[in-house]
Amino acid sequence: MSVIHDPLSEEATSRIIRAAVAASSPLEIRGGGTRTLSAGGAGRDILSSASLSGIVAYNPAEMTMTAKSGTPLDDIEAALSECRQMLSFEPLDVRALLGTGGIPTIGGVFATNASGPRRFVAGAARDSLLGVRFVNGSGEIVKAGGRVMKNVTGLDLTKLMAGSFGTLAFMTEVTFRLLPVPETALTVVISDLNDAQAAAAMATAMSMSVEVSGAAHLPESVRGRFLGGRLPGGAATVLRLEGLSASVSVRAEKLTAAMASFGPVGTLDPADTAQLWREIRDVHAFADGTARPVWRISVAPTAGHQLVAALRLETGVDAFYDWQGGLVWLRMESDPDAELVRRYIKALGGGHATLLRASAGVMAATQVTQPQGEAIEALNARIREKFDPAGIFAGNVATGARY
Repeated sequence: MSVIHDPLSEEATSRIIRAAVAASSPLEIRGGGTRTLSAGGAGRDILSSASLSGIVAYNPAEMTMTAKSGTPLDDIEAALSECRQMLSFEPLDVRALLGTGGIPTIGGVFATNASGPRRFVAGAARDSLLGVRFVNGSGEIVKAGGRVMKNVTGLDLTKLMAGSFGTLAFMTEVTFRLLPVPETALTVVISDLNDAQAAAAMATAMSMSVEVSGAAHLPESVRGRFLGGRLPGGAATVLRLEGLSASVSVRAEKLTAAMASFGPVGTLDPADTAQLWREIRDVHAFADGTARPVWRISVAPTAGHQLVAALRLETGVDAFYDWQGGLVWLRMESDPDAELVRRYIKALGGGHATLLRASAGVMAATQVTQPQGEAIEALNARIREKFDPAGIFAGNVATGARY
């Protein structure tokens, strides 16, 4: 039976890891328990961040915050809302999609590099991470980075921790930058475009000086699952504008005029805009209570619709697009067909595909993360060996930590 270790401090964490090394007992890192990349981990002891919770420092004037890794994301966002500040990268919440419970934590956000619709203009979670404290696989307590953005030479340990999924170390504290909450937001909606036309419209919008902060395309097959079915009929190509009210109004007028050449144009008010982009962020269309395979695919914006079109000729799929078409959320009707998906991605110039949801058996039998070339995998192996020479966190490489 697995033992759950729930340390109250970095020192206690260090002792637990050193004991695990001495006993050659691997550890599964667990944050809020909201996700898992596969069905692995049975029999491993668990190292939890649940008791490492609390905001350590918050400086609204400098727009930075430091928090312990197990701090619930809700606590972070509640504190930020009082000063009208936010995490710019819109961390997605996968619980509805995966059918899981748990509580999202700030450490889990950075460990998984969880980034939402604003990522293509504001950067990913790792781009907001300024500093981190962690305990490595030898039980050593390490501090990297700080509370200001600095130029980095050599290996950037802070950025290395983001998206590492517990494969390198156990994060205990994170420091990150913030942005002000926009005064208002609205969404321009272009109706009835096919996927290729939508890609062209989004590219045109992004080339304009209107500062689009969200660009997504919702084909007819998924459009009715967003905003309670209140989007205009047909496919919906949606473009978000944020900022001062007067500025948003002027930019919306300019964008609407430009998009009129593509199709019928309408707008959504701030309340519907907030709801729609939350649903896009959290993959609401595929949060259907099933285990049908869901892929998260990152490709060039011009390649997303080509990938989906090619797959539709081979198998049953449903999809929608974020990040100007560069992020494809793809649901397979039956088998995840990893070889087929990755073969087409390679043919279209490359990218990354992660199988985020499937049945436990399928997840266990599938390489859920993107295969790396020999050179990159050799580099990753050397980095893991430096951080975790005894392989205490090695199980997280194959299965993903349960953040």
